[in-house]
Amino acid sequence: MSRYIAIEGPIGVGKTTLTHRLAADLQANLLLEAPDDNPFLKGFYDNPERYAFQAQLCFLLQRAGQIDGLRQPDLFAEPVTVADFFFDKDPLFAELTLAAGDYGLYRELFNRLAWAAPVPDVVVYLYASSDVLVRRVGQRGRASEQSLDADYLQRVAARYQAFFADYQHPHLVIVDAEAMDLVADEAAYAAVRDAVEGPPGRVHLPG
Repeated sequence: MSRYIAIEGPIGVGKTTLTHRLAADLQANLLLEAPDDNPFLKGFYDNPERYAFQAQLCFLLQRAGQIDGLRQPDLFAEPVTVADFFFDKDPLFAELTLAAGDYGLYRELFNRLAWAAPVPDVVVYLYASSDVLVRRVGQRGRASEQSLDADYLQRVAARYQAFFADYQHPHLVIVDAEAMDLVADEAAYAAVRDAVEGPPGRVHLPG
């Protein structure tokens, strides 16, 4: 069985919900991003030009600390760890939000922190249209996200699509989270779990 499963996708696509469910089913360690711990995030959503660099560096250091935990063997005392992020995606948001000079400094820091980041055994990429993302972000009602607009969510979704179109990984599960209801539809969830636990390959659901 794979030891490290990473669930990825744009804001509001349902990756944390799926992470919780898989971790519970597999009796696994749970590793979650903590956006509410980033003191610059709401400022970034309200005023991106002023707070983009601070918010991005805070996330980078936060994720680096979590990756340090992944390097420790005791994290894998349980057979599986399921995370709602992986370190390779961090530059995706930096490329989208940072000015060129800030991005150069960010990239230098990222490269230094990422030199030994563990690679997931399985990556699950969830995607959905920006209309669905806007609706789901609104439904979950996080105060820091209320200023997010459809244009920003569309740009984030497009960056994810571009990233995963070229992403090479021996076990990548790509899930249309708009067509598949991973909360209410047991068969849809079972298909994703079967793909995660199945043989390596590039799997697209629904096929």
